[in-house]
Amino acid sequence: MRTLKFLVPAAATALALAACSEAPEATTDETAATAETETDTAAVDAETTVLDANTATAEDLAAVEGVSPELADAIVAGQPYASVTDLNAMLMETLDEDEAQAVLVNVFVPINLNTASEEEIRLVPGMTDKMVHEFEEYRPYADMGVFDREIGKYVDEEEVARLRQYVTL
Repeated sequence: MRTLKFLVPAAATALALAACSEAPEATTDETAATAETETDTAAVDAETTVLDANTATAEDLAAVEGVSPELADAIVAGQPYASVTDLNAMLMETLDEDEAQAVLVNVFVPINLNTASEEEIRLVPGMTDKMVHEFEEYRPYADMGVFDREIGKYVDEEEVARLRQYVTL
C-alpha cells in the first residue's frame, strides 16, 4: 500500500513533466496522427468562430455558408463598418432578412456592451426580448467577467461563450 501511495504521485508528476517538455521532432505514425487531429480541431474551431466583418478577408468570408464570393467581396469593400447595423444594412441590399440573419451567425461586427443600441443588441443571433433587457440592465460592464456572471444567471456556460463571440468592451 505504501508503494502505491508513492507510485501514484510519482507517475502523475512524470506525466505532467512529459506533457510540459518539448517533444523531439519525430515523424512517426503517432506524431502524424496527432498532427492530423490538431488540424481537424483547428478546422472545427474555425467553423464555429464568428468572423469580424471588419477584419475578415474575402477568402475567409467566401468559406462561410451563405456567403457567395460576390457577397464576400462586397463585405470587404464596405470595411470598416461602424456597427453591426451598417453590416446588416449592406447584407439586406442583396439578401432577404432570413438570409442576412443566417450570415450574421458567422460574420458579425462585435458590439460594445456599454454603448450598443438596442437595435445592435437585437442583431446578436438568438437574441430574445428578455436577453436584450438583461444585456442593457447590467450596464456598465466593468469587464467581461461581469458579463459572464450576470448573463450566466439566465443561460448556461455554453450559451455565454457563444454570446461572447458577438460582444466586446
